[in-house]
Amino acid sequence: MDTYTKRQYLLIGIFSLTALVMIARLFYIQVIDSSYKISAASNVLRRQINYPARGLVYDRNNKLIVYNQAAYDVLVTPREMKAFDTLSFCRIVGVEKADLVSEIKKARSFSMYKASPIIKQLSSHRYAVLQEQLFKYPGFFIQARTLRQYPATIASHILGYVNEVDQKKVDEDKYYESGDYIGISGIEQAYEAELRGVKGISYMMVDVHNRIKGSFEKGKMDTAAMIGKNLISTLHADLQAYGERLLAGKVGSIVAIEPATGEIMILASSPTFDPGMFVGRESTKNRIKLLNDPLKPMLNRAITSSYPPGSTFKLANAIIGLEEGLLSEGVRYSCNGVRSLPIKCTHSHETPLPLSSAIRESCNSYFFQAFRATINKYPTSEEGFEAWRNHLIDLGMGKRIGGDLTAETAGNVPKTSYYDRFFGKSHWNVMTIRSLSIGQGELLLTPLQLANMVSIIANKGYYIAPHVVRSVVDYDRTEKVLTFDKHVTSADPYLFNIITDGMAQVVENGTARTAARVEGLAICGKTGTIQNPHGEAHSAFVAFAPKDDPKIAICVYVENGVWGARYAAPIASLIIEKYLTDSISPKRKYLEENMLSTDLISAMHLTGGD
Repeated sequence: MDTYTKRQYLLIGIFSLTALVMIARLFYIQVIDSSYKISAASNVLRRQINYPARGLVYDRNNKLIVYNQAAYDVLVTPREMKAFDTLSFCRIVGVEKADLVSEIKKARSFSMYKASPIIKQLSSHRYAVLQEQLFKYPGFFIQARTLRQYPATIASHILGYVNEVDQKKVDEDKYYESGDYIGISGIEQAYEAELRGVKGISYMMVDVHNRIKGSFEKGKMDTAAMIGKNLISTLHADLQAYGERLLAGKVGSIVAIEPATGEIMILASSPTFDPGMFVGRESTKNRIKLLNDPLKPMLNRAITSSYPPGSTFKLANAIIGLEEGLLSEGVRYSCNGVRSLPIKCTHSHETPLPLSSAIRESCNSYFFQAFRATINKYPTSEEGFEAWRNHLIDLGMGKRIGGDLTAETAGNVPKTSYYDRFFGKSHWNVMTIRSLSIGQGELLLTPLQLANMVSIIANKGYYIAPHVVRSVVDYDRTEKVLTFDKHVTSADPYLFNIITDGMAQVVENGTARTAARVEGLAICGKTGTIQNPHGEAHSAFVAFAPKDDPKIAICVYVENGVWGARYAAPIASLIIEKYLTDSISPKRKYLEENMLSTDLISAMHLTGGD
């Protein structure tokens, strides 16, 4: 066979192979793959996203605290628009003509061929009216949504809110498209993947009047939406509401934890806001209003604000002393009251005194000496300080504790490098940083960290990372209980009885005897009065109860609350009493009324205080 013949066969083979490929491709496009058919029919088809309802949220007693309500978005495809009566349309949907014109202009600039939302969160009533008149407005159609609703206006900071997704998130996660909604804060953000569900898609046939005539190919191309998973939270709705009422009119926070599980029962921050303010077409305006409020109601003071812990921190120094083997009931330190040096005590009391009595009397001198013993145990001040600091990190301070609180901050436990920069390397020692021994100085902790500290004492040496969701309920109603890390200290559990005895004495005959003692309940607590250069001292109280079988650990922190027993201790004891006995005794009703009626915010503004 000559060369010419070979080339002839080669060319025939190539053309034949090409023809076969083209035939196969045409068969695939026209018979197997329907996407081209959809594209060809796009002038009579509408791709409609079916948004799933977000999962519901319940409290620890299965009381519904977040649910959904139907709402509707109005979308427009600019290319399909015809001239229409704008005033009539605006009356139906309840918007100003200028706003409608502006939104349509934005939609045209985005795409003439793609649908864009121009009116969001239309009410069911307006939707019903518009649906009947929609044939008059070619290019417009309606898309169903759901909005969050709240049976009670509680726990706004921890529940969080939902808002429209930003472009950055759209670029990062292919699940989201412009106009979708996403959890922005709190539980809504932390559990977005569980709550959001799965979007579905329907292909609908529409007529020349933009009216839906039925599903395309009997729904063969449709995908079903899957509703979001439900959450069982750890919150106690009734107790949360009670805590918020007690905290009203004050700037501060409450954190209450079930020690054995790390479940947060109360997480309240004041001032607060109605979570419903982030629902509906006024949500953006309301958000701006809240952000501009000088009292910062959107700030979650329970987990993001860091404060000097004051005398409540003496409990942490007590734990460290036990872990270092430097404190026991037999170890006593002397105190000269207000004549004590280098840190004065606030009053005269027994001396020398053991740890339990030092907690009862909140003795500055004792805890300075205990702090000094820890630092001086090591060859250098830097090494001693690092050992002390590492204990605090182990207790969940100076770092994010973990759990599921996405907005939690670390507070501040200073590093040796800070003092090296401030004083010069090797130019500082225990005397330089002595204020740390009584919870002042550079030390800053969150109320969550203080509540967690009390949980450690209640549990005699361990804590479960505090969290606000107990379980996730799947589509088939299968409940998955979540697990969180357990952290164990190095101190002998038996030694925690010394701290517990001291805290019990604080309430029975110590600094909180008037404010926190409840007949028939063994409450263990510690007051804190925190120096404040901008006004009245802050009021803090940490506690757990009952003493022998702890069910609740709590921290209450009230800014400008004068002293620990003035506001923080009464509020904490009322919550404990309410939780453990389901009522407030008649003898303490006066205290409850006093806390409920006190408005420090108004008083502060009237006097021009900070």
